[in-house]
Amino acid sequence: MRRGVSAVLTVAVTAALLGVPAATAAPAPTGSGCDTGPIRSALTRLERVGAGIAVTVRSPRCGVRSTGVGLADRWTGRTVTGDEHSRIGSDTKAWTATVVLQLVGEGRLRLEDTVEDHLPGLIRTEHYDGRTITVRQLLQHTSGLPDYLDAPFWEEDHRWEHIEPLWTVHQALALPPPARTPSGFAYSNTGYNLAGLIVRQVTGRDIRTEIEQRIIRPLGLRETSWPGDRVNITWPDLRTATTEWNTSEADASGELISTGADATAFWTALITGRLLQPAQLTEMRRTVPDDSGTDYGLGVEWYRRIPGLDAWGHSGSMASGHNFRNAITSDGGRAVTLLIGTEDFDAVGVDAVIDDLLRDLR
Repeated sequence: MRRGVSAVLTVAVTAALLGVPAATAAPAPTGSGCDTGPIRSALTRLERVGAGIAVTVRSPRCGVRSTGVGLADRWTGRTVTGDEHSRIGSDTKAWTATVVLQLVGEGRLRLEDTVEDHLPGLIRTEHYDGRTITVRQLLQHTSGLPDYLDAPFWEEDHRWEHIEPLWTVHQALALPPPARTPSGFAYSNTGYNLAGLIVRQVTGRDIRTEIEQRIIRPLGLRETSWPGDRVNITWPDLRTATTEWNTSEADASGELISTGADATAFWTALITGRLLQPAQLTEMRRTVPDDSGTDYGLGVEWYRRIPGLDAWGHSGSMASGHNFRNAITSDGGRAVTLLIGTEDFDAVGVDAVIDDLLRDLR
């Protein structure tokens, strides 16, 4: 769910929607001197992507604003307003890691616990041994487990099927060990589905229920949902050629649906310490170099692309054609969230737009 391929969506685009707030977005403070110039510039650059893109920004002077470019639905001509729902893919990993770290803070599990401690006998093969794989390694992609999406099963023919997360683990265990960076990093959705299974073993409730009770409800994220076997996305949706998809297999690694405003609210609460105790937030921010030039913590990516500015986030993509990009400053004061209606785009160019906007927001 981190990277994927989808058909290009050829759509008309417009930046005329600047300033249309999402239903959950807070208005800019009166008389705050909000400068919308950086937002307008970013929208102009995002037009070139050629897809519907919902944009949410947060800054001290502008508050939370949601807007966008392009068509949310090219078949009906519905334009993006910024309050669209979309699959956020692997950004779900930050939510899963938050639940796990909350359980650590409660003393119900430890990051150095092994898979064997909670799921005895599940991982015992020629190449993989659950007695040597820790919860920390699952969350940091240093477990050495392969990604179940590399199995030959995963293709569009199975988009309507319900698939249990345990089955994805068995699919992965039949694969050879993945290539790893010198830090031991190898991106693996399998590790997060295992983390979800460990949460269920520890709490007696599945990861969906724990995310809903620990994050979604306390933060009042009314536009965020866990679809289960529901193949459609809550309206208004960001539609692609393959929007309808049963994403039950994604589970703890990438199943959530959200809006830009809700995702921004989650990341703001996370980074500012509302969801984790200081010790657990510190652990989340302990990083290793990953395979894409970024540093990876426990369910979070650390961006140091802008000189003098640290930012955090987590990208996400789905085979349904939905893509998620975001960044939030270390103090939580400025944030940019994009929901993109295609996976075929210049990721480096879009990240540059995010970086410039994050730097220039006031």
